[in-house]
Amino acid sequence: MFEFDAGKLIIIAIAALIFIGPKDLPRVMRQAGQALAKLRRMGAEFQAQFMTAMNEAGAEDLKADVNKLTESAKIDLGFDPLQTANSEIASVMRQVEAPVKTVPVEVAALPVAAVSAPEINEAAPETAPVARAANE
Repeated sequence: MFEFDAGKLIIIAIAALIFIGPKDLPRVMRQAGQALAKLRRMGAEFQAQFMTAMNEAGAEDLKADVNKLTESAKIDLGFDPLQTANSEIASVMRQVEAPVKTVPVEVAALPVAAVSAPEINEAAPETAPVARAANE
């Protein structure tokens, strides 16, 4: 909450020395320390009383009941998103593959260009190894 670094503490110490005086400063610092210790003890005592009251009120039982209700309220529909996605993809693949398998393709009717290997080498020297591999 409050951020005190060394610079701020030095400024506070100098201001206290000026306004309180060097004679009364040790007594005031002792009283401030005692007040801070008293505040901490009060906070710890309050926290202990609060935890005791919560335990007496059955907070743990209440929490267990809420967890049981939460578990019983969950509905298991058997929904598996991964399985659903896989089945949808499979059905789409079947729909796409069905027309492709039924279309007859006549390979003999397609025109083939008759080009010799030297013509390919002259036309595109960088594709010569590919053309040779295709001719072999």
